[in-house]
Amino acid sequence: MTAVARVVTVGVVPGAALPDPEGAAVAAALAEAGVPVSSRVVLDEDEAALERALTTDDGLTVVITSGGGSAGDVVRHVLSRAVGARLVLSERFLAALEERYRRLDRPVPRRAERLALLPQGASTWPVDGGEPGWALESGARAFAVLAKDAGLPAALAEHLVPFARSRFAGRGVVLVRMLRAAGVTLGEVEDRLAEWLGTAERRAVDLAVLPGDGEVWVRLRARGATPAEAASALSRAESPVLEALGDDCYGRDAESLELVVGRLLLERRLTLAVAESCTGGLLGHRLTNVAGSSAYFERGVLVYSNRAKEELLGVPAEILRDHGAVSAPCAEAMVRGVCARAGTPCGLAITGIAGPDGGTAAKPVGTVFVALAVPGGVSSRHFRFVGDRASVKWQSTQAAFDMLRRALSGRT
Repeated sequence: MTAVARVVTVGVVPGAALPDPEGAAVAAALAEAGVPVSSRVVLDEDEAALERALTTDDGLTVVITSGGGSAGDVVRHVLSRAVGARLVLSERFLAALEERYRRLDRPVPRRAERLALLPQGASTWPVDGGEPGWALESGARAFAVLAKDAGLPAALAEHLVPFARSRFAGRGVVLVRMLRAAGVTLGEVEDRLAEWLGTAERRAVDLAVLPGDGEVWVRLRARGATPAEAASALSRAESPVLEALGDDCYGRDAESLELVVGRLLLERRLTLAVAESCTGGLLGHRLTNVAGSSAYFERGVLVYSNRAKEELLGVPAEILRDHGAVSAPCAEAMVRGVCARAGTPCGLAITGIAGPDGGTAAKPVGTVFVALAVPGGVSSRHFRFVGDRASVKWQSTQAAFDMLRRALSGRT
């Protein structure tokens, strides 16, 4: 039987831009260990809903909680009922908590002993930088409880991945490869991969095409009795899929467009400057999220008003008067201006209407112009994106990075 796991996140942060980044991190870590996640659930602190999620079927269930908050209390009580084990004080968990607060130079909270009440038989997973996690096995079922804090990466590497591997040893392995494509639509990718879609029963590898925000993901999932067998099947399937995707495939697994663009700039010893209007600094934010980006990213200029475009980038007043701020001539003037002032051979500029207001019949919401400067010239493209304000901003930066990627790779 192939290994499977589920991820249950308890405690929803209202208005969060990303509803479950911790769940995504756990799923990725398990997939790397050859234990893919069959489902992910995000729940409020509802005992009945959590009990249903924890007792659905056998396998490994990873529960992510806010740790010391009320969500942690709910998880402990529900799990103790689900496995029929009473809550007892875990001296090891309490000691790990005390050590954590000692390192923080803060007093141990009065509720520490309550936090250390775990179902009888649970084992403690201490980590540096965060609240300890814990695990519990009950027959064919296993549970791992992790806290949403800075210690989560360590808990995954030091405890969850080894636990999952040992738990599912000899039960088959599943390896997942995610191929990421940009500048192409979901329908176009499905057409190219039609031969592979819907044929999982005849193959050792199944394929799925998934929509992303401004990109398309192709998931390959290979099954095998051993890691080597699954890896071999994955490698055989990946080659023709990559050929079908062609230049539109920019990376694998966790590789982002900004990471790939940064790598290309480093390889070619080029530097980059950016000028942003409607994206409000998102382009620069994504670039600087990549470690080591100071080696190639020189500066970013946020020019939201016409006055800023003129004063900071030297955009001619006649361009703004005759064509408007949302236009190809303005975007091209912006990228020329930022490159001239930064002394960089490469540049990106974005100007547009992110919405929900500000659109016209001639330039509706979602109208965006992206200009690119590389050694040899300046060019621009006109896009019309669909979605809310945040989505339009994200898609605009995706388009900009993809234009630069293709130019640096010699692709158009």
